[in-house]
Amino acid sequence: MRRIHVGNALSAFGLGFTVPYLYVYVAQVRALGAMTAGLVLAVFAVAALVVLPFAGRAIVRRGPLPVLIAALITAAVGAMSLGLAGSAVSVLASAAVLGAGQAVMQPALATMIVDCSTAATRSRDFAMQFFLQNLGLGIGGLIGGHLVDAERAASFTLLFSIEAAMFLLLVVIMATVRLPHAPNVGTAAPASGRASWKQLLGNRAMVQLCVLGFVLFFACYGQFESGLSAYGVVAAGISTSALGTALAANTMMIVVAQFAVLKFVERRRRSRVIAAVGLIWAVAWAAAAFAGLGHGSQSMATAVFVSTYALFGLGEAMLSPTLAPLVADLAPTGMAGQYNSAFALVKQLALAVGPAVGGPLAASLPAPYVVTFLLCSLGITFLAIRLGRRLTPAQDQASSARSLVVAQGGASMEPVATHA
Repeated sequence: MRRIHVGNALSAFGLGFTVPYLYVYVAQVRALGAMTAGLVLAVFAVAALVVLPFAGRAIVRRGPLPVLIAALITAAVGAMSLGLAGSAVSVLASAAVLGAGQAVMQPALATMIVDCSTAATRSRDFAMQFFLQNLGLGIGGLIGGHLVDAERAASFTLLFSIEAAMFLLLVVIMATVRLPHAPNVGTAAPASGRASWKQLLGNRAMVQLCVLGFVLFFACYGQFESGLSAYGVVAAGISTSALGTALAANTMMIVVAQFAVLKFVERRRRSRVIAAVGLIWAVAWAAAAFAGLGHGSQSMATAVFVSTYALFGLGEAMLSPTLAPLVADLAPTGMAGQYNSAFALVKQLALAVGPAVGGPLAASLPAPYVVTFLLCSLGITFLAIRLGRRLTPAQDQASSARSLVVAQGGASMEPVATHA
């Protein structure tokens, strides 16, 4: 588990070097224009949507470790190629390779965490993963910002080389991992990919969680760097430096609050925790409405807008030990990889649709924008309470299953209980 956590931190550290500067690199340094830069960001999402339906089946058949190593090597090749690419075609092709590798890492690492944890420890392990991911992204972005120079293409090549090196270093570390048990696929998993997807779609609790997850990612993560930032600039008059402060407040809240809220989250029903996140995010959107549509001073609007991002960070800290363990506990024995990949696919869909809807709406209709996402946040609360009625006590509250060791990354294949 320690090696897996180191791997999460290193991969996030590598991504932090390049993600904040990708647009500038493509549009300005390589002089390929804003259109190509936008297409590169779209290619990342498309590549993820293409590979994730197959990633789950590969994890079930081969195990998460071989799939993770293949994804890391793929991502390293994509990162190095992107740092050397000079034409639009090579940049887009490299972005597709890098995006595909990055997309598969997430469910593979999540499945490894499931295989190395129990129902009693899983929430804490996923909280640690989320903490290290944000810490790695923040440190990587900070160091990368001091190394990069928009006037020198070689400085960006160095950044992508460091990212590729991080992925290859992670290959070496992961090669030393010995999972405590291997999935018994022959007796637990369906024989075909179609059958496994049919089984997943037949799990009504998992389907409801996927719908809830889509709304969660659409209303929060899908707005961070598109709709919400556009709303802040257009409606609230927020400066770019203030936007940077708001993003820093989000990360700081996650780092500070992650383990402070963990004990609170572990003792509550997961559905109620998610419902509480919906209410917190509704308050965040109300604060954004006040910042952009109120009549306070500019300094007050900026302070309130920064608090919006901080409230989102508090909700994220509550979700990290809740969502991923719930996905694992809903998965039948040996099917954690399939379920993790399905949930990652839902996340990618939301992250693709969110900016496409939120960005134009925020720029043209600020008031309807904040009202829409305030209602989405209240919808999260409603969907979470509804999901709770379909979960068993062990699935809904990890503390009720502390004596139960969930092997192979999932719950037993017991029928899902429905209770009022």
